Amino acid sequence: MSDESSGLDIPTPDGDVNTIETDFTVGQDNVQGAVGPLKFDIHNPVFMISSLTIVAFVLLTLIFQDQASAVFNWLFNFVTKTFDWFFLLAANVFVIFCLVIAFSPLGRVRLGGSDATPDYTYMSWFAMLFAAGMGIGLMFFGVLEPVYHMQVSGPLGLEGPFQDGTLNPEQIAEARAHGLSATIYHWALHPWAIYAVVALSLSLFTYNKQLPLSIRSAFYPIFGDKIWGWPGHMIDIIAVFATLFGLATSLGLGAQQATAGLNYVYGLPNSITTQVLVIMGVTAIALFSVLRGLDGGVKLLSNINMAFAALLLLFVFLVGPTFQIISDFGSGLVTYVQDVVPLSNPFGREDDSYREGWTSFYWAWWISWSPFVGMFIARVSRGRTVREFITCVILIPSLVSVFWMATFGGAAITQVVEMGTDSGVYDNVIANYNDAIALFSMLGGLPLTAISSTLAIILVLVFFITSSDSGSLVIDTITAGGKTEAPTAQRVFWCVTEGIVAIVLLIGGGLTALQAMVNATGIFFTLILLVLCWAIYKGLKSEPR
Repeated sequence: MSDESSGLDIPTPDGDVNTIETDFTVGQDNVQGAVGPLKFDIHNPVFMISSLTIVAFVLLTLIFQDQASAVFNWLFNFVTKTFDWFFLLAANVFVIFCLVIAFSPLGRVRLGGSDATPDYTYMSWFAMLFAAGMGIGLMFFGVLEPVYHMQVSGPLGLEGPFQDGTLNPEQIAEARAHGLSATIYHWALHPWAIYAVVALSLSLFTYNKQLPLSIRSAFYPIFGDKIWGWPGHMIDIIAVFATLFGLATSLGLGAQQATAGLNYVYGLPNSITTQVLVIMGVTAIALFSVLRGLDGGVKLLSNINMAFAALLLLFVFLVGPTFQIISDFGSGLVTYVQDVVPLSNPFGREDDSYREGWTSFYWAWWISWSPFVGMFIARVSRGRTVREFITCVILIPSLVSVFWMATFGGAAITQVVEMGTDSGVYDNVIANYNDAIALFSMLGGLPLTAISSTLAIILVLVFFITSSDSGSLVIDTITAGGKTEAPTAQRVFWCVTEGIVAIVLLIGGGLTALQAMVNATGIFFTLILLVLCWAIYKGLKSEPR
């Protein structure tokens, strides 16, 4: 296949993707086809190596739980302390790259060609971005992070206003502004720039160059026909691992928060068993969404989720300290602009708790999520110009994330300041680190606690479902060689696998295990993304503007 507009001679692989038909045999009567012939459309090296490695990982973690827990703890500490500078430096590159591309003449390139039109309205597009992008994370960290950074983590060496349980009023304004700034840093430009790099590469090389929707396709300007061989296989295999463990971390966080909320509101046991049951239940619902497809499943649930999220956000904004939230939004944003350069500095800093324990993990998490979110964004972004794409994917979600953190974090900080050590938020974030209960502690300080907490639980679960459904769609696309219409059975397989991996990691080491695997896979995929920036530039240069 030749792309005349680009001047690139891009052949498609021959015989690289195999279709396998399997007739199932049910019971002793040997009734063939009881569930019909099941077709698998798989990319043999990628699918087989990925699936077999994950099965081996699951079995070894279950068999050697104590040893696995020790390994996960060591791996998490080693990666965060050794490679923190690498993650910070790479994230800065992604932000600068996106801004340069957006404001250069290359920003006029239209994804899908000059005559392409968008497939979705802005509202549906934004809804799917948020539901797939960082929904569970906003729920989990919206209260936890601003309060924690205000007092405990000490970003840039700042001290919190509480010393030995005594509040220093003179430090409140500065502490809450820097606490919000340190939180915004993790949820605004940098993570969305990471997503935009992957999404832009997939959109460009799929819609404009007619290559398969797979991570390897973006490397054609660099590796040429070798992307159809083992270099391409390894890129896609790493993408599968990064996506799976990134999703497993989010599913684990969602299960912990939903279970904590059910315990807080309804008194249900907050245990690993309950978390496992929650993951199993949500995975079952996600399977139903898988069967309905992109428009009938993910799009519908994303729109429902946006309505619920807007309702909860509006409730906290109006019932909480409204004017203080507005003030926090402004002061937090201004302080973020002032702090973003020193917070982004990868060298010569002493705030190890913040930089290693938070930023390093976050950047690895976003990078691990980037194949999943990037491919999903690419699937729904055809018809946008590069400038429109980058602006919407980075700036608009960043502003909404800032407002979310200012609302939930601002309300929580106000409760801590007004109630001191008697505040549920102080008890569960500052005095004791009960991360999964932080949101419900804040809602407990507002009217209609049972109703708002129930809505929050539903919101976490629906975010959970859309992440699982979208993730299975993306992993299936990668392991099918870039085909977007692979048989449903494969998405069912990956949807179930995501749930199993999340359960195994929770059993084998809890949150540390989840974070450790995200960090480990994130290192390798960061290298891939850095090379990807150069491939995007070469691809855009070859496009008519």
